[in-house]
Amino acid sequence: MLQEMIFAGFGGQGVLSMGTLLAYAAMKEGKEVSWMPSYGPEMRGGTANCIVNISDEPISSPIVSEYDIAVVLNQPSLKKFEPRVKKGGMMIWESTHIKEAPVRTDITVIALPAVEKATNELKNVKVMNMLLLGSLVKLKNVVKKESLLIALKDTLPKRHHHLIPLNERAIEMGMNLV
Repeated sequence: MLQEMIFAGFGGQGVLSMGTLLAYAAMKEGKEVSWMPSYGPEMRGGTANCIVNISDEPISSPIVSEYDIAVVLNQPSLKKFEPRVKKGGMMIWESTHIKEAPVRTDITVIALPAVEKATNELKNVKVMNMLLLGSLVKLKNVVKKESLLIALKDTLPKRHHHLIPLNERAIEMGMNLV
């Protein structure tokens, strides 16, 4: 079954990392995958998003105009992508900083205070993206948790491998939040 997803937020929030990790996990499971990033010229603070498609069948195009799932980390992304979630789809949004909640009633809307949880409980705001990703994996079963954890080692640069246990805890926490 084809799952068309978008991850969106500001540069530096780990949007591309979420998509990369999910894509690698799906490849580990032998699934068809496309990953298409989009970001402005700014290194940090500009808008960034990536489209991830996962399927059991070949994927005809990585370009998608409507999504089954949107994971948004900032207000501009929520405003931009909420209308583009397919009817019956799902939006997971970071509720610590986003103040205007989604308004659609024809999609499943999941609010997660990922920044608050990462900061207060894990003592590292940088893993808030992994909380959101863990929640997505638990809710939609797009990949197995084990595949996600294995993919961490492949996607995280070696110089950051000491952060793998923290990222694993964040994924687990995100799964337990939903």
